[in-house]
Amino acid sequence: MSASVDVKTLVIDGVDVSARQDQTVLDVARENNIFIPTLCHLEGLSEVGACRLCLVEIKGSPKLFPACVLKVEEGMEVITHSERLLHYRQTILELLFAERNHVCAVCVANGNCELQTIAQSQRLTHVRLPYRNPKLPVDLSHERFAADHNRCILCTRCVRVCAEIEGAHVWDVMGRGIDSMVITDLNDPWGSSSCTRCGKCVQVCPTGALFDKSKVGVSHPKSPEFLPYLNLMREEQ
Repeated sequence: MSASVDVKTLVIDGVDVSARQDQTVLDVARENNIFIPTLCHLEGLSEVGACRLCLVEIKGSPKLFPACVLKVEEGMEVITHSERLLHYRQTILELLFAERNHVCAVCVANGNCELQTIAQSQRLTHVRLPYRNPKLPVDLSHERFAADHNRCILCTRCVRVCAEIEGAHVWDVMGRGIDSMVITDLNDPWGSSSCTRCGKCVQVCPTGALFDKSKVGVSHPKSPEFLPYLNLMREEQ
């Protein structure tokens, strides 16, 4: 006899929904076509709650909660879109854009970038913070792939897919705070690391940080409406 499943009922944005007790608010929202922005989340990988873009409000609590790791509870009332949440999400995106060099016009992922797409969905038109513009290395040592650390947002998708799906444990994170970087092995060049050449890390990267060198110069979907956005972002730089 199969074990019974404990079903929870809750409300998301005024909609009554049901969920299994082991599901997160993000799981249930996506099952019911309710959009919550994410960058570090990827179905099939463990959740780390790193990007905080999926923050939601819970009725009765002054705090904000990351939907990707928040388990559902009976009677929970969730708000996924509000002016408060928009403000926090825009601020997070501004920090990501200001921390490293995300000049979309010269990026290999332009028009096919999750950071770019989410910035548009959250109505981000400019960055109020000073750009740090660090000069980080571009690792071209691999025969197939390249790593541009200037584009990395430290979502750790590459780390998790390499460990949890491929089982190779090649990628990891080095350093703390602004000095954090993803590395291969003990900070060895990618080309001389223990990489299995599977390409999974490249496939899951949400930006242009990891890319296939053979695809450089290949036409990507165009996004002409993004050009005014770029001008607004860079006018104060």
